Amino acid sequence: MTKATFGAGCFWGVEHAFQKLEGVDSTQVGYMGGHTENPTYKDVCYTDTGHVEVVEITYDPDKVSYEDLLEVFWANHDPTQVNRQGPDVGEQYRSVVFAHNEEQKELATQSKTELDASGRFSRPIATNIEEAPEFYRAEEYHQQYYDKMGVK
Repeated sequence: MTKATFGAGCFWGVEHAFQKLEGVDSTQVGYMGGHTENPTYKDVCYTDTGHVEVVEITYDPDKVSYEDLLEVFWANHDPTQVNRQGPDVGEQYRSVVFAHNEEQKELATQSKTELDASGRFSRPIATNIEEAPEFYRAEEYHQQYYDKMGVK
């Protein structure tokens, strides 16, 4: 199994987009990229922790490729927006790919470059591609939130 981590707005919807894919073994939501140890949702939303709401995906690369995961990532948010997605505004909603190794970094960079050149968006892609820092699991009530709320 391999890990992939993406920030693309509120982590509830991002997780939901990935968790049903064949080859995805598990998902969990949490926080990455900040400067506070063990942040809580309240910390991330109401103080300057620098964290992003993310989904961490554990997947079988023999069943789903990292490139396939990148396609889902790009398709499920507006990567041209800075520090926001839809009505959600703040640094914690920024678009970011957290690469767990050099191959992921290279594939994400290539994918971003191709998307930017495609003309699909009228503004440049604002997504950052960064080395994956420590992942902090979000509170249990955030995990598989859409499933808990009956969203199909």
